[in-house]
Amino acid sequence: VQLQASGGGLVQTGGSLRLSCAASGRTFSSSVMGWFRQPPGKEREFVAAISWSGGSTYFPDSVRGRFTISRDNAKNTVYLQMNSLKPEDTAVYYCAADRRTRTTYSISYYYTQSTYDYWGQGTLVTVSS
Repeated sequence: VQLQASGGGLVQTGGSLRLSCAASGRTFSSSVMGWFRQPPGKEREFVAAISWSGGSTYFPDSVRGRFTISRDNAKNTVYLQMNSLKPEDTAVYYCAADRRTRTTYSISYYYTQSTYDYWGQGTLVTVSS
């Protein structure tokens, strides 16, 4: 199983980026997927989660209203659209997936790293001031 994150880069404050996470090795169309990030010198933190159906999403206050998460189950891919980027959004962004299928937990349950079993390699996002 592999999660391949892409789309990172350098962007100015106020700009936008779209990250992609393509999964291979098994289908995740029935699994919750999420994004985390690790700013320089800090611990990894939760960014977004999306239910397996795509009908529910969850964000922390730091990105709510600026970031959206979506998925294309036919492509086994999840996306993170980041708008109005700030320098404090600078981080390595990781996608993650739950190995369980069709879970019924509230999407807010998925804010912790321990709820995910598979991780991508990370893609660097740098927001210049």
